[in-house]
Amino acid sequence: MVTELEDAELKRLESQVEHGGGGAWEYLSLVRKLHVRRSEKVLKYGLWILNDPKKRSTLGDEEWTLYEQVAIAAMDCHSLDIARDCINVLTKKFPESKRVGRLQGMLLEAKGCWEEAEKTYSNLLEENPLDQVVHKRRVAMAKAEGDLLKAIECLNKYLKVFMADNDAWRELAEIYVSLQMYKQAAFCYEELILAQPTNPLYHLAYADVLYTLGGLENLQTAKKYYASTIDITGGKNVRALYGICLCTAAIGQLAKGRNKDDKESVELRSLTAAVLEKEYKNRAPSKLPILMSTLKLF
Repeated sequence: MVTELEDAELKRLESQVEHGGGGAWEYLSLVRKLHVRRSEKVLKYGLWILNDPKKRSTLGDEEWTLYEQVAIAAMDCHSLDIARDCINVLTKKFPESKRVGRLQGMLLEAKGCWEEAEKTYSNLLEENPLDQVVHKRRVAMAKAEGDLLKAIECLNKYLKVFMADNDAWRELAEIYVSLQMYKQAAFCYEELILAQPTNPLYHLAYADVLYTLGGLENLQTAKKYYASTIDITGGKNVRALYGICLCTAAIGQLAKGRNKDDKESVELRSLTAAVLEKEYKNRAPSKLPILMSTLKLF
């Protein structure tokens, strides 16, 4: 996550370079350090340096890092000839490099040569099964092809080795949700909550999945996780407040005749509705009539 100060520094350097004040290399270095995508600018400034022998000669070994950075930016910008030229330079310099091999696979992806790219990545994984970048490229390629089942297969294989990768768990959960495989998605969100118990987004997503699954037990658990989302966010998550209302209404329907459950659902729904009404009065008073009409449906 880029801070405001880091973003301001990026913009300052970008403006400086654009107005002829120099600093292209500093800008490119900062982009790499912050892991941000500024592909058009990286391509433009990178070529300024690479096409100027004097500037390029001052880089030393960093010259090869710049070729790699420009190659990736060129693929992002669909300037595949430039990407190919950069990768050819790197291949000539480092003929046995696995890192350059990944770039070759990415170029094949960019060209739409899926089978050749898959073969390249498979060969790289045979040599180094722990190459995280290649594993993730295979997932990205499967998604680009629209083969979500293959993406699931690749992610599951990856997570058997790299179980602590929260981004991969979240991506897998989102794919499961898109395929309406809610039980599998719920398992992924359980893993994420175990890893980051104070992240409200995971509590909220897990509650949404359980609510979608339905059934009294799932609804009761969903209500608890909507409540934990509200607790973690200091009562400011409107979506979780709506979730409480939806869960209590559904539980009330399923638990008719159980006096304790009926009473708890009515009390909680009233409390949550009051909080929602207060939020709308403070933040969106013009929408208050819509809220009140909606709450009557619960």
